[in-house]
Amino acid sequence: MFEAAAEQPFPESDRVDREPAPHPLLEPVLGFLGVWRGRGRGGYPTLDGDFAYAQEVSFRHDGRPFLRYEARAWLLDGDGAPLRPAARESGWWRLQPDGRVEALVTQPTGITEILVGHAGEGAVDLSTHSVALTPTAKDVTATRRRYTLADGDGDTFTFVHDLAAVGQPLQHHLSATLRRADGQSTPPTSSWNSSVQ
Repeated sequence: MFEAAAEQPFPESDRVDREPAPHPLLEPVLGFLGVWRGRGRGGYPTLDGDFAYAQEVSFRHDGRPFLRYEARAWLLDGDGAPLRPAARESGWWRLQPDGRVEALVTQPTGITEILVGHAGEGAVDLSTHSVALTPTAKDVTATRRRYTLADGDGDTFTFVHDLAAVGQPLQHHLSATLRRADGQSTPPTSSWNSSVQ
């Protein structure tokens, strides 16, 4: 006889004031917890012109020293109306001592990136360690991603993505400004978090 699994007994949180308590190694990235929405612009030499897009990004934790990361984007027309789905990715930021970060990011287009970098001072800077591609994926050789909380404002962050792909050198590809979603205010819980709120 089939016995259904119980409801997930170990919750995730996108806030510092809810259970489970964040792991101490997450301190440099606590300001990013939550759901974020915003707009940006992108372009690349192999594309036919620049484009506008909207994006939703979320960061959650389950009490262990990593964040679950998800991002969805969709293209916008000249009036700001949605055109079609665009980039989508998910992964993990694994926090190490001294603010070091190891990140895994997977895209449904057949690309998996492993990035390394550093978190601190309200910013996370990640660069490619390695890229794995499925046989039919676009040729991506390197990326750099920078996430920066606005000074004195814990409710806004900027995202900049550089890309080396399809024979092109590493260069600007995307940038966006995202705001914390309504009801997602994250109260300070440490001296670092207080300085960016």
